[in-house]
This record gives sequence, structure tokens and C-alpha cells, in this order.
Amino acid sequence: MECGSCLHGVGLGCLVCLLILALGTLFTSADTLPNEASALVGVASNWQNIPNTWAGEDPCSSHWDGVKCSNSHIISITLSNLGISGILSEEIEGLPELVHLELSYNADLNGPIPHSIGNLVKLQNLILVGCGFSGSIPAELGRLSSLLVLSLNSNHLHGPIPGALGNLSSVHWLDITDNMISGPIPVSDGTNLGLDMLTNCQHFFSHFGKNNLSGPIPPSLFHSEMKLLHVILDNNHLSGSIPTTIGLMRTLEDVRLDGNELSGNVPPNLNNLTRLVDLRLSNNQLTGPLPNLTGIDGLTYLDMSNNSFDESEVPSWFSTSQSLTTIILEYLSISGQIPTSLFVSQLQTVRLRNNRFNGTLDLSGQISSRLSLVDLQHNNIQKINTGNYLQELILVDNPYCEEGESGSKYCTIPQQSSDTMYSTSTPNCRNSLCPLDQDMDSHCSCSCPYRGTIYFLLQYFSDINNSSHYFSLGTSLYHGCLEYQVPVSSVSALNPYMNNDHYLQIDLKFFPDRKVYFDESEVFLISSLFNNRNFTVPPEFGPYYFGGQQYIFQGTVPGSKSKKGPPVIGATVGVIVLLSAIICLLILHKKRKAKEAASRFQFSGLWNLSTSSSSIPQLTGPRIFSLEEIRKCTKNFSEENCIGSGAYGKVYRGVLADGQVVAVKRAQQGSSQGNQEFKTEIEMLSRVHHKNLVSLVGLCIDHNEKIVVYEYVPNGTLRESLSGKSGIRMDWKRRLRVAHGAASGLAYLHELANPPIIHRDIKSNNILLDHRLNAKVSDFGLSRTLFDDAKHHITTQVKGTVGYLDPEYYMTQQLTEKSDVYSFGVLLLELVTARKPIEEGQYVVRQVKDAIDKQKNLLNLDELLDPTIATVSALRGLENFIDLAMKCVEDESRDRPSMSEVVKEIENIMQVADVNSTAESGSTSPPFAGKSGGGLAGTGEDFEYSSDPFSPRTESK
Repeated sequence: MECGSCLHGVGLGCLVCLLILALGTLFTSADTLPNEASALVGVASNWQNIPNTWAGEDPCSSHWDGVKCSNSHIISITLSNLGISGILSEEIEGLPELVHLELSYNADLNGPIPHSIGNLVKLQNLILVGCGFSGSIPAELGRLSSLLVLSLNSNHLHGPIPGALGNLSSVHWLDITDNMISGPIPVSDGTNLGLDMLTNCQHFFSHFGKNNLSGPIPPSLFHSEMKLLHVILDNNHLSGSIPTTIGLMRTLEDVRLDGNELSGNVPPNLNNLTRLVDLRLSNNQLTGPLPNLTGIDGLTYLDMSNNSFDESEVPSWFSTSQSLTTIILEYLSISGQIPTSLFVSQLQTVRLRNNRFNGTLDLSGQISSRLSLVDLQHNNIQKINTGNYLQELILVDNPYCEEGESGSKYCTIPQQSSDTMYSTSTPNCRNSLCPLDQDMDSHCSCSCPYRGTIYFLLQYFSDINNSSHYFSLGTSLYHGCLEYQVPVSSVSALNPYMNNDHYLQIDLKFFPDRKVYFDESEVFLISSLFNNRNFTVPPEFGPYYFGGQQYIFQGTVPGSKSKKGPPVIGATVGVIVLLSAIICLLILHKKRKAKEAASRFQFSGLWNLSTSSSSIPQLTGPRIFSLEEIRKCTKNFSEENCIGSGAYGKVYRGVLADGQVVAVKRAQQGSSQGNQEFKTEIEMLSRVHHKNLVSLVGLCIDHNEKIVVYEYVPNGTLRESLSGKSGIRMDWKRRLRVAHGAASGLAYLHELANPPIIHRDIKSNNILLDHRLNAKVSDFGLSRTLFDDAKHHITTQVKGTVGYLDPEYYMTQQLTEKSDVYSFGVLLLELVTARKPIEEGQYVVRQVKDAIDKQKNLLNLDELLDPTIATVSALRGLENFIDLAMKCVEDESRDRPSMSEVVKEIENIMQVADVNSTAESGSTSPPFAGKSGGGLAGTGEDFEYSSDPFSPRTESK
């Protein structure tokens, strides 16, 4: 190509041509030391999407965004939320004066953490939160004797914790939450280093949750010289007993060991921890007596549910705990009458489900004015005295409700409240609309907020629908921004939600003050304030971590940030002229791209998002993604990321810019199928929230695409597990838990969603299993809403999957919630037989009906029973389970139970089988192999049962 011809176009080849000319002459005059400038150029040469200001002659004198200098040395690099992609190269060691390195929330910054970082001996803060780093934690980090903060949470790190980290004598914050770190917790043994040597660290276990740590908790880990405030090792695979040495840690304020495989007795010296505020030991296999907590006067939050403690009477410390706001003791064996004195303290929530409490519940005394929930489902309460208590009281499945009081308001489960937004000031903006990429702040001004989600590992309250908590949080963050001179108009906290890991997550929006967009440096600063714990949160909130979303800066289109390469150090005047020419061409190029982008979100046949039509769904929670963002998070829809396929399209695993792992369902281009299903699924999932329903993250309708983005559910479909394809062993107790979870999700749709929702495609391929084998109902493309004017049914064309279809619905075309009940009955039979509903011409419902012989105790079912779960006689509760399934598949809908009745009966069966309703930790064995390991589904082998969201359905008029 002749370079002179470049002036006639703006093609990539022209730009390259001009860049080659621009690099022709260089000079070396610079304020940054040449070797450090060269090292930073080497690091940046492996990156795309570097800041716009990285085009000057010199990092220090040109004031590159995110770079701070002192005496010609580069001492700090802070580059958050830029969408930087590439690797962090070993050349980083060429910055020997570096004190602060922060590259958080760049999800495509991947590869291993370079070992050479261990040579940066002056480094005090290493913060790599929410990136895509993989490999193991380098042992060389143990050389960083000046290190104060090491935050590696929310990456893809695996392998063991290097014992060399015990050498970090100055560190006070060590965070590896939400990785795949495995192996034992290292302790010193005279030869090797270990974490017991971190005597100055106050938080070094506060962020070790959500990993794969295994083995016992070493007793030598704890000793009286340590200054720990938090010991938080939740959601791992730790086993053995809780070491008695934990009682030596008199400084401890919080202990979270929930979600492990711990066994044995709780150490009796636990009550030596007189400063303890939060204690969570739930979902383990602890035995022996219920711990005596007398003397822990400041205890605020207590959860010891789902363990195997000995049967006991109401403990004496119930009457002396004056600081408790939350007490959760579910699925235990506590009996006796609940003392009135329990309710006199600061209690907000009392959850004592599935115990043996009896007698009279007396709430007539001087109870806490903040008490908002008393949940005593599945106990033996005979009488109640509510006094002046007017808040939620749930007595479902108690003698009180079964002996003449079934009509009482306390004998039904109340509907959950919807998500709410809380701001530093109350918005009252009527008839105002903002552009698609902007939101309205509390002053009724439109601007582009910086978004993220804050996760609280601890919180010292349980009334999460109390707006005062979030108003104070927003106000605190607002004043924190002003203190550090970040120009914000307001901060909004919205959608408070207790996630499956029992972390309180809250979405945040920071609105710029008196302008539409933040500058890059301002976004860097907000991220850095979180990562360096400069934000002070209200005292009712505990330690946290933050996940920021990539920010769309002024003049850019979502997902279209320029792919800038490394900077050039030192340029001649001629180079500057050439670069100016390039900039002009880029401006013309960008204008053309912007013009194309202006019409990107006009998707015919669905919604015109630029209008205010009443047909547009109220998408208050889901994000609108650009196609570029989707391509980036799925590695351009690569086959290695494909985790499922069907007639409708494919499902891909993806990682968003904030580090969130998602499942991306993409319809086939040009397919006439699925427009209405796509629209329906978005509308349904944007307004329902339940732990047993798959969550919607967002959608993409860019360039005529139909893409839905869901939470990633790692253990695939129930069908895959029953078939043995997933490698997960589904024993009887796990199958009961799955049945209970799926039934709970359906009961929510039928009875608590407003208006009620009929799913219409319940099957094993649409039941997903999360990391703890909790069931999540998915695929709402065929769902229908039962509006008030519909009375009891909807007349509609028949849709569903062969084998699960309600015959009454098929014959009459009248759809009711009992059609879901029929499909669920088939699912129950599938759970015990592991057979497809129709296999080799045999229908499982008919097979079971023919095999049942009550006089022989269901022994005729042995031939149909899945051999991996033993024989009929060995399964406690099987007879009741089969009875329930057969009631669900009655020919006439009026003879079938409601889903809430199904949930209750499954809970009764679980009690007979001695099963807790929460999945055991460490329940996946062995891990998935190959591609079909999660997301919305795996892959299927035949027409009717291809995996999940896309399996073909029958349609008849």
C-alpha cells in the first residue's frame, strides 16, 4: 500500500501505515528513569484497552492516568474497571520503587500472577481483585516483607496456599475469597513456614471463603500472640473438629465456619471469646451438646443450623442473651417451651424451624420493638399469646394450625417483599426519562453512574428489608467520596439480597455531580477506595469485598472501547504531527461507528427500547449488554466455552468484566423460533427472585441477536446427574433435597409471585444444580402469567415436552398451575428411577402404576428403582414419596395437590429420612469433566432430552 493513499480512507491498514511512520524516529528525553519507562512499556505491550492518556511522551511528566511518580520513579499503578485484557508480564519487576499495584475488575486480565512480583520489595499493596488470573499463588510473594494488603479475591486461582506467605510479617489484610484454592491450611513445623506466623494480621482469614480448602483446621493455627479479629473459612471442604485453641483468640469478634464438613463437639471454651459478635457454624456435621454460650454477652448474630447436635432442652443462655439481633437454630433437635425472656433483647429475627419446641408461645411481654420475624414452622406449638406483636409469625405445620386454627394468618407463609432502592436522598422524579445508558439520580438528573456490587461477609442485623440500613450505607459512601474529592451527586443502594453463600449483596450506583460521565481517574479512585478499605461503612455492616462493573466513559459506545496497544516513549515533532493525523482519522472512524451504534438497540419483533411503549418490560434489575461485551466474555463464542446446545441455539460459559461467571444463551441467527419465548423469559425473570429459581443477569438484542445472560450454575442439569454423565453421585438424601428445592421454586411461582406464574416446561433438563447441589428451576420461555381476570386457567395452545405434558391440558387446552404439578410428579418418578419419562416406548408413569402393589410394600418397584440408590426396603420415606408422585400425576387436575402441599409433604418425607433441607457441603464427587460442567445445561444426545433451555417442545393447536 502507498502511504500517500491513506488520506483517502480510514482503514486499519492506513492506521498501521501511519504508526510505522510515527515510530521512525524516537528520542530519549524523559522525566521517568529510562529503565522504568521501558519496563512499563514492556508491561503495557501485553495489554489492550490502556487509558487514553497513555499517549504522551513520558509516564511521569505526561501525567498518565493511574500512574503516580516520585523523584522520577514510578511508585503507584492503579488501573481499575478499564476492560484491560492480556497478561501481567514478568517485566513488572523493572519497577523496583513500586509501592502500590492495583489492577482490579479487569476480567480479561488473565494468565498467571508473575513470580517476578516477589522482587518488588517495597510493594505495600498488591490488589488484583475481580480479574481472570489463573494458576497458583506464587510462593515468591512471601518475599514482600513490606506488604500490608494482599487482595487476590474473585479470580481463578487454584493450587495450595504457599506456606511462604507466613513470611509476610507486616501484612494485616490477606484476601483470597472466591477462587479455587485447594489443599490444607499451611502451618509452620520448624522447617516450613505457615500462616500461624502472621501475628500482626487482623483479617487474614476474613476472606478465605468460597474456595476448596480441605483437611482439618490445624490447632497450631491459633495462639494467644495473634491479633485476629475475624476467622472466616466458610464454604470450603474443611473437616475434622474445631480446634480448642480457637478459645485462645480473645481478640476475635467474628467466626464463620459454616458450609464445611466439620464434625465432633464444639469446643467448650468457645465462651472464652467474650468479644464475639457473630458466630456461624451452620451446615456442618457437628455433634455433641449444643454449645453453651453463656458469657458471650455481645453476641449479635448466631446461626448453628443443620448440624447433628444431641437432642436437648431449651438452653439456659436463651434467657440471658441480651444483644442478639438474629438467632437461627433450624433443623436441630431442641425441645421444650421457648422462654418469653428470649424476646426481650434486641432481637429482629428468630428462626427456629424444624425443631421440637412445644407448649405455648408467649409474645405478650416486653418484647423487642425491632422484632420483625418469628419463624417456628414444623414444631409442636399448641397455643400462642401474641400480645401486641403485629409482625410476621409463621406457625405452619404446628398443632396450633392443625387443630382448628388453619385459617389463622400465622398458618400461611407470607409473600416476600420486592426489591427496593435506597438513596442518599429520596427521588421524586415524575414523567422523566433518561437515555438508555443513563439513570436518574436523586436530584432527577440523568447521568451515567458507576455501578458495582458490594458483598458483606458479615452483617450484624437480619431485617434486610429495613431501608434505614441502606440509607445509612449510601450516605456513608457518599460522604466518603466527598472526603476523597470524588465529585458525586448521590449514592444509591438497591436490591439487598442474601445470596446462596449467605453473604448480603447490595448493588451500588455512584452518580457524577453536575456532569453526565465520570472521568477515568475518578472511577479509578472509587474502586481504589473500596479495595484499600478507605470507605468506612456503618457499624452494622462487617467486612466486605466489592465487584465493580466496567464503566462506559464519555464518547464511547458500550463494549466498543478502543483496542489501544502500548505507548511510545519519546517522540519527535514529526511523530506528533503524524499522530495528530491518526487522531483525526480515528475521530472520523469513531463518528461512523457511533452512527452505526445509534440504531443498534432497535430490535424488530420485540421491544423498541427508545420508546415508552407499555409493552416494554420494566427491566429494573437486568443489564443491557452490547454484542461486543458478550463476545468478549465468551471469547467470541468459542467452542471451548460452549456448554450446551439445542434447536434454539447454544449456551456458553462467560466471565463478565466484574469477574462474575455467567451462562450465555444465544439464539441461532435467522431462526424464526423463539422471539416470544425470549421476550417472555426476560419479562418473567426480571420480576421473580427466589433461591430456587435461576437468576437473570441481563440480555443482549444488539445487531438482531437474542441473547439471555443468566447466573452460572456449575453442576449442570438434574438429567445429567441422574444419567451419570456429570460424575455426581445422587444418593437418596440428595435427591430428596433436590425435589424439595425444585418444589419450593415452583410453589413461589404459583402462590407468591404477583401475578402467579405457570412454568409450563418442568423437566429434569430444566432443573439446574449449583455448587452445593441446590436445585434451581430454569428456562421460563414457555411460562404464562395467570392474571386476575383469568380466574383458574388460561386457554392456550399446548406447549411443553413430551413425557411431562399434563394429559388434561393436552385434551382441553386449558392451562392451570396443576399442569406444572403433573410435570413435577413425572420428575419425582424420574428421581427414583433415573429413567427418562419415555424410554424404549415405555412411559414411566404407567410403569410405576403397574408395578405398585401396596400389600407387598412397593417391592415390585425394585426392578424400576435406580440401582445406584439401593433397594426399596433400604430407602426411608420411599413409600410416601411414591404416593406423593402418584397424586401429582392424577388424570384430573382437581385430584392433584398444590405445590405448597407438595413442599410440605416432601419436608415430612425428609424428616422420616432424616435429611436436612440444605445440601451438604462438598457434595460433588468427582468434579465434572469436559465441557458439560455447568451453566444452563450440558449437552443431550437425543431429540426429547437434549440439554435444557433448548430442548424441543411439542406444539399443537
